[in-house]
Amino acid sequence: METRPKEGIQGLIENWRSDLIAAVSVALIALPLSLGIALAAGAPAMAGIFSAVVGGVVTTFYRGGHISVNGPAKGVIGVILLGITLMDDGTGQAFNYVLAAVVVSGAIQVLLGLLKLGRLADIFHSSVIHGILAAIGIIIFAKQIHVALGTHSDSSSIIQNLIDAVVYLPQANPFVVIISLAGLLLLLYHSKISLRFFHFLPAPMWVIALSIPFAYAFNFFDQHTLSFFGKAYEVGPHLLLDIPDTIKDSIMHPNFSKIDTLDFWTTVFSILIITSIESLTIAKAVDKIDPYKRKTDLDKDLTGIGLSTMAAGLIGGMPIIAVIIRSTVNVHNGAKTRWSNMYQGLLLLLFIVVLSPIMRQVPLCAFAILLVYTGFKLASPSVFKQAYNQGTEQLIFFIATMILTLYTNLLIGLLGGLLLALVIHMLLARLSISQFFRMVYNSRTKLLKQPDGSFDLKIRGIANFLGILKVDKLVAQIPPGANVNIDLSETRLVGMTYMDYLVEFLKMQRNTGGSVFITGLDSHVSSTTYNRALKISLSDSAAKLSQRQKRLRNLATKKDYQFTSHVDWNTLYLKKFHFFEIRPIERKYNCLKGTFNDLNVSWEIADVTFNEGQAFTAETFNTTLMVIKLNKKIPIFTMEKEGVFDKIFDRVIAFTGYKDIDFEMYPDFSRKFLLKGKRESQIRSFFTDEIIRFFENHQIYHLESNGEALLIFDKIKLARTDETIKFINYGEELARLLVAKTP
Repeated sequence: METRPKEGIQGLIENWRSDLIAAVSVALIALPLSLGIALAAGAPAMAGIFSAVVGGVVTTFYRGGHISVNGPAKGVIGVILLGITLMDDGTGQAFNYVLAAVVVSGAIQVLLGLLKLGRLADIFHSSVIHGILAAIGIIIFAKQIHVALGTHSDSSSIIQNLIDAVVYLPQANPFVVIISLAGLLLLLYHSKISLRFFHFLPAPMWVIALSIPFAYAFNFFDQHTLSFFGKAYEVGPHLLLDIPDTIKDSIMHPNFSKIDTLDFWTTVFSILIITSIESLTIAKAVDKIDPYKRKTDLDKDLTGIGLSTMAAGLIGGMPIIAVIIRSTVNVHNGAKTRWSNMYQGLLLLLFIVVLSPIMRQVPLCAFAILLVYTGFKLASPSVFKQAYNQGTEQLIFFIATMILTLYTNLLIGLLGGLLLALVIHMLLARLSISQFFRMVYNSRTKLLKQPDGSFDLKIRGIANFLGILKVDKLVAQIPPGANVNIDLSETRLVGMTYMDYLVEFLKMQRNTGGSVFITGLDSHVSSTTYNRALKISLSDSAAKLSQRQKRLRNLATKKDYQFTSHVDWNTLYLKKFHFFEIRPIERKYNCLKGTFNDLNVSWEIADVTFNEGQAFTAETFNTTLMVIKLNKKIPIFTMEKEGVFDKIFDRVIAFTGYKDIDFEMYPDFSRKFLLKGKRESQIRSFFTDEIIRFFENHQIYHLESNGEALLIFDKIKLARTDETIKFINYGEELARLLVAKTP
């Protein structure tokens, strides 16, 4: 790891170049998204710019994070729309009332941060939060699809907006649809375009830039009609972005005259809860991708975001949060300190001043399609599938929260979702209300220090989202680098949010050099194989093996292998492979171990669970892999079937720094496999004719070397028993070939 960058002014002086370069990319993404988010929220377009600029400049001077980027995000769209709807009294002051609510919510955030209550965000059930985000996605989609189609729905109901989008589809303006469709295709295929020119700008900026020629082609600058298949359609300046000539003309001030109404405080707490939860969750996600492994001070970050939100609200801006997409771009482009956030804010201000004449030529539908795409991703079928894979009960929490939010508002949706989760937890635990809460708050959970300096965390009773603050106080007493055993054997119920917390602690503690093991779940059952799923223990009987586990156990007995179905949280060795360097791996289980005796080569086949993506966009995958430990040094390389990761992962990110290697003498091999590694000469020497022929004539696997061992897996799925046997046979034949090869 490189030396950690210095803080403060010294960090500014030493790292200004790398921070500024990263900030340029971030600002180019932030410009169209900030304008689009404001428009989608029913606010003036410049409200998004004000939020991004204040989030960059003000937050930088008081924040707990290091390389996250602050500004407006899709999560605030729903709460701003809610506030405008609730407080619209026909005076034209609806957004001014919302600005007052923004200021008050920011002040409360500051207070929560000063009281060190940043961890309160952890108690909100994760499936409930995802349900709210899905509802926000549907709200964004329902509102912006009409702008993207050139239609209009007068209904205040989100569901009716969706219905109207279908009903009014025959009335869609084809000249607007053409621009929207071009933008959508660009968003979908931008990463697949090989021309370097198209990667000079991020996809959102290309959508904006390429929409302008259409505006000229269809002459949106003058009000007139265009004919399409014999039917006339209105086009004109009303289809273009409208921003004031000067920044001063864009400034709006809050109106506090509604402060004594229920609608005002509903808006305040909706803004407060959504922005706080999303900001703190994203702050923790950014910590995971920080190359210097720095940790965000969540309380200070909450205070800083609150101060910025107050400042933004006072001049007409939207609530400010940490933004995952821009933060990720910031990291990937080499940002090192918090000053990159300030640079992107200042650059954004410069861009909007310089480019405002150009931005007025951008069709509104170009911004709309960016939001339609975002909204769909928040509530896509894959999101529902992910909730189902986490457990049937999680899907219930998710859908119920989403529906309740759509038919009421975000605050009621959140509270209703949490109440439903509590009721179902009580039913699953088969406890009365008094017993349930007694086992949550008086559970006798204890932290014990052992003579060797390690710690035993004995968790008892009901371990769900209500108990996270209590266990957090105990965990805070564990020093970095200490070994910890977390015993859950005396729990009646372990919720998914609680498991999320424990796994995050496990990862954090291991990053400091400590070993953490989660035990005591063998007698617990769940509705899914997802490792963080809700688990209940209603008896002391041992968990039954699945049919697949029984077959693996029988195979082990027959072949004299070792088999254990228990979860093993010690996955440190797997992180030595490049594939898992960049993807958090949580656990392995159903482990089958053996030795190729005559070769003195050991091997292990296991099911593993790992994550792809960060924060709300993270996906969990399960696969079966094989590790063969060789008694010799071999080159470090990665080999996979050509094109396989185009469909599964981002190949560019997955193999950053690696060079594709082809063998002219073996065109079939080069056509079948993508071979990458940094030391090309060593790899070419290693891949002899015999080894190349072996790979050409056998099943194509993903295969990777860490210099002393091989990692092998096929598809991203759990292997059947017959596939496991093929794994072993393949591994033995390959190991025999490699061991026989002279160094």
